[in-house]
Amino acid sequence: MRRKASLVLLACAVFCAALAPLLRWYAFPRLARIPAGQYQDMVLEARDATLLDYGTMRARKVPKVTIVQTLKGNVEAAENIEKTAGRPVVVWDSLSYVQGPDGKMVSRIPERYIFDAHTQDPVHATGESVDGDPVTRRGIEFKWPFLTEKRDYEYFDAQTRTTNPIHYRGTRTFRGLHVYYFEQTIPWTKVPMPKTMPVKGITPESVARTGTTRWYTTVRRFWVEPVTGAPVYGEEIHREELRGGTLLGDRAEVTAFAGHVRMREDYIEHTVALVERNRTLVLTLTSYLPWGSLTLGLLLLALSLYLEARSRRPQDPRATEAPAPEPVSA
Repeated sequence: MRRKASLVLLACAVFCAALAPLLRWYAFPRLARIPAGQYQDMVLEARDATLLDYGTMRARKVPKVTIVQTLKGNVEAAENIEKTAGRPVVVWDSLSYVQGPDGKMVSRIPERYIFDAHTQDPVHATGESVDGDPVTRRGIEFKWPFLTEKRDYEYFDAQTRTTNPIHYRGTRTFRGLHVYYFEQTIPWTKVPMPKTMPVKGITPESVARTGTTRWYTTVRRFWVEPVTGAPVYGEEIHREELRGGTLLGDRAEVTAFAGHVRMREDYIEHTVALVERNRTLVLTLTSYLPWGSLTLGLLLLALSLYLEARSRRPQDPRATEAPAPEPVSA
């Protein structure tokens, strides 16, 4: 019985040991994916900002500028792209909507971002765009890969339509979470006018005829939870200017927008809670289950060897001797 039990335990030990790498290297890439139909929104604010009054073409101080960012998963588009891409794909239709303190629109810039559901690498397909202009992204946008590393990444900037390094600046603690801090600086760059302008009758084409151009710079900062690759907090020190042309009269430039953009507190709390839940799921696939399976396999192997050794131990010769006959009484 001991030998049979040891063989059963040995088989279980081999199974558990083989299961550990399968969970980490086979199951994890197939199960840890961004849902194709995910929807999320985020509100950011720039308080005591500078904003251009298009009526007077003068910059003025305002108490608050609000930026609403939405990301909506397009399941139908993702399924169509997957047929030719040969891998799971997510299509995010995003919108960055900026409004002034009076609630009126300042700008609205739509995007279509197509990427690999697990690695977050960009996938190039028809429809990839920023504000209606076709683009070919390099690098990440919005989200870092699962199991983010302590290194620089390439990050796509939608305003300039270019990819630039975003630098790892160290490890920090944010709201009780262990996070990596990343920072990117975009120098002053000439960028296109938004397709949708805040004043009726003014179009990018009409502004271009005046010779006025739009310039932009920003310092972008993210606090990224490394297991999920999700930013738990982000902010930008953002500046935009209009330069030259007859639209500005005799002025060389005028500030269109300047402010320190930060996530609103209620969205920080929601994001941190969501990341904490997803972090546990990712750790289950990458750490808890693989290491638990490997540990259980080693314990079963040790128990199997112990029982095998017990079954082969020499027995006491006295235990095999026939008992002495008892006297028979008449």
